[in-house]
Amino acid sequence: MSQQLQDIVQNLTGRFNLHSTQFRDQISLMVGPEQIVAVCRTLREEFGFERLAGETAVDYWPQQTPRFHVIYQLYSLRANLRLELRVPLAGQTPQIPTVESVYPNANWYEREVWDMFGIRFEGHSDLRRILMPADWAGHPLRKDYPLGYEEVRFSFNPEVEERKPHPKD
Repeated sequence: MSQQLQDIVQNLTGRFNLHSTQFRDQISLMVGPEQIVAVCRTLREEFGFERLAGETAVDYWPQQTPRFHVIYQLYSLRANLRLELRVPLAGQTPQIPTVESVYPNANWYEREVWDMFGIRFEGHSDLRRILMPADWAGHPLRKDYPLGYEEVRFSFNPEVEERKPHPKD
């Protein structure tokens, strides 16, 4: 980890009372949902993290507290630095403030997270489905989402008609 990134992480952990972890030279900051906009704004305006490179979520079900993590990947083009922010969220109907005001491209990332995980972004300008049809019920990347697959029919299943021999048999 570079000295510049260490200084940034130290500044943020002191200012916002955050917890940081490091794994294979990647730094993650655990941020509370009420702090995410302020932390993103600080990283963009003071430390030059001008790009939201990605935003996604993880479902840790059946664990309920926290059940989800919303993950932000930030990138500084000038300094060639990467930083990950993780926001833990609990419960069946998690909510978090949108970061659209800081990173406008968060619009589509947040729509995808809403569509797939059901995490609501408060203050989002257009929170609607982006991948699934508008009338789709549920959020497919939640671990408790019903699979809804059809049973595979094998020749030994009683409800399947007898296997007809192949013409070359």
